Amino acid sequence: MEFALIGKSLSHSCSRELHGVLGDYNYSHIELEPQELEPFFLRRDFKGVNVTIPYKRDVLAFCDSLSDRAEKIGAVNTVLKTDDGKLFGDNTDYSGFLYSCRRAGIELKGEKVLILGSGGASLTVQAVAKDQGAAQITVLKRDDYANITPYARHTVLVNCTPVGMYPNVFDRPLVSLADFPDCIGVADLIYNPLNTLLLQDAAARGITHTNGLAMLAAQAKYAADSFTGKTMPDEVIEKAMGQLVKTRQNIVLIGMPACGKSTVGKRLARRLGLQFMDGDEEIVRREGRTIPQIFEQSGEEAFRALESAVLLDICKTGGQVISTGGGAVLAEENRRAMHLNGWLVWLQRDIAELTTTGRPLSASAEAIEKLWKIRQPIYGALADVTAMNSDLEKCTEEIICKLS
Repeated sequence: MEFALIGKSLSHSCSRELHGVLGDYNYSHIELEPQELEPFFLRRDFKGVNVTIPYKRDVLAFCDSLSDRAEKIGAVNTVLKTDDGKLFGDNTDYSGFLYSCRRAGIELKGEKVLILGSGGASLTVQAVAKDQGAAQITVLKRDDYANITPYARHTVLVNCTPVGMYPNVFDRPLVSLADFPDCIGVADLIYNPLNTLLLQDAAARGITHTNGLAMLAAQAKYAADSFTGKTMPDEVIEKAMGQLVKTRQNIVLIGMPACGKSTVGKRLARRLGLQFMDGDEEIVRREGRTIPQIFEQSGEEAFRALESAVLLDICKTGGQVISTGGGAVLAEENRRAMHLNGWLVWLQRDIAELTTTGRPLSASAEAIEKLWKIRQPIYGALADVTAMNSDLEKCTEEIICKLS
């Protein structure tokens, strides 16, 4: 074995993808139980490993020497076997988090930094904040969230906990940004999903924010430098991130009933090599009833509940083109689900061309006009890009061009 990532649960890690971009070497994922950690390091049958939760502090005991940074932080995420067989522990998370903040424009100098969580990642963030000259650094532990009032004047918030991480993407953030009127920056170290509820709230408030993807890619690049003995330019970080986004981001099609979301979506998925998911078709598959039957037998409210459950299941996974029902945008929980990993594309078509057959809420031209007046402002507010579907091929090309 050459190089690997070790941790307790790695099924959703993308480190192998990152290192596939960063270096020409074999890189594996190895899941270890706590009792397997010591035998693994005693064997030393590797050239280097990255370490993720929950072992970033545990591996300190197995290193023969540490970098000044790792020793200062008290956590290791990169272990290199030297030519004499010794194990050298380093912390490239430090440089990764610093890169992420600078990339997003989050300044730490002179700011009051509030850190959620006290694990290995928190130790790294604390070290970066201190070295960057933060005016105040506060670490919140589990029992501290009951009373946030004493911390309300903090200006930068960093989430180092797994709250909001896949698969529990709808877990409520530990704090509400409404309680921090002076907040100017939010960093969430989670990268799956790409856009947690905490980050969605930051965006809605106009607060500068970043997810954990840049930190992940940057720390991997600096680890790869150690593995190969070569220093790559920082530009490769953006390249690696771009590769990940292609495989982890969704393209979510929104728009009026019969505007062609399914047809365009299938064409997009084929062109981009992504999976296609149709929200309405998934509802029908699960229920064993057509949508008109669901409306007739159970009512619109029951249909909307089914729609929300299906959308959450679909949208929390990345790498898809997703066609949504025309009314899916009406519910706040649906809008949040779509934004977890998605770019939202508003597919437009002249309403005079929208068909009415088999559509319970748009069975006539008058009904379509009524729906349009209600939904058009919502589509416009949500859309990252828009595309007119008057020609299938041109529409597909326009979406690909705009998203690229």
